[in-house]
Amino acid sequence: MSTYKGHSVFALIVSIMFFHSPLLIALTLIGANIPDFDHKFKKDNVYKLIILGLIVFISLYILKLPYYIGLIIVFLGVTFNFSEHRSFTHSIFGVLTLTAAVSLILIWSFQLIVAVTDINDYYLIMAILTVLISFLFLNKNVLMLFLPVFFISLFVFKTGNVNCLEIVLSLFLGVFSHVVLDSFTPAGIKIFAPLSSKKVYRNFGIISIFVLVVLAIVYRAPILFELFEQYVSNSLLILGI
Repeated sequence: MSTYKGHSVFALIVSIMFFHSPLLIALTLIGANIPDFDHKFKKDNVYKLIILGLIVFISLYILKLPYYIGLIIVFLGVTFNFSEHRSFTHSIFGVLTLTAAVSLILIWSFQLIVAVTDINDYYLIMAILTVLISFLFLNKNVLMLFLPVFFISLFVFKTGNVNCLEIVLSLFLGVFSHVVLDSFTPAGIKIFAPLSSKKVYRNFGIISIFVLVVLAIVYRAPILFELFEQYVSNSLLILGI
C-alpha cells in the first residue's frame, strides 16, 4: 500500500474511534496527509502554498480585512520549505505547529466569511473550507475518492455544527496519526526534532495507539452511556417492566 493510502486509511480508523461527524472525519483524513509536504517531490506545491498565502495577504490587506490568514499560509509554506523530510514536521513540535497553523487558517477563514457574507449555515461554511484545504493537501488520487464521498456523507449524515475545539482535535489526530504510522518504518522518526536527533520506532507507535484507544473510549464515554441507557430502557419496555 502506498504511503498516502496507508496514512489515509489509518487516519480514517482513528477518526471513527473519536467522531461520527463526516466533517471532523474529513479533517482528520486531511491532517494525516499534511506532514509529508516536507518531501522534496512536493516542493512545487510548497511554493504554490507560499504564493497563495502572499496573494491572500495582499488581497485582504487591500480590502482592509484581517490579513493574518495570508501570513499563516505563508508561514506554513515556509515551514515545509525549510524542514527536512521526516524531521521537524514529523516531531511532536511539528505536530503541534501544523495543527495550530491549519486550525487558525480554518477558524479565521470561517470568521471572515461569516463577517462579510449573509450565509448563516455555519456547517456549510466549514464544509466548503474543508473542501478547499483538501485541494491543498490531499493526493489527487485520494481527492478523487474523497470529494464524492464527503459530499454524499454531508447530506446523509449531517450532524449539526462543530466547535473550534473539535476542529483542532480532529486535525491534531490526523497529523499525529501520520507520525505514529511512520514510527513503524525502519527509518523511524525524530520525535523531538529539532531539539534532538534521537529516533523512536515501533514501541512508540504501539504505545501511542494504546493511548489513542484509551482516550477514544474516555472521549466517547458519554455517548456510550447514553446508548447503554437507551438499550436498558428499550429492554425494559419489551419486557413490560
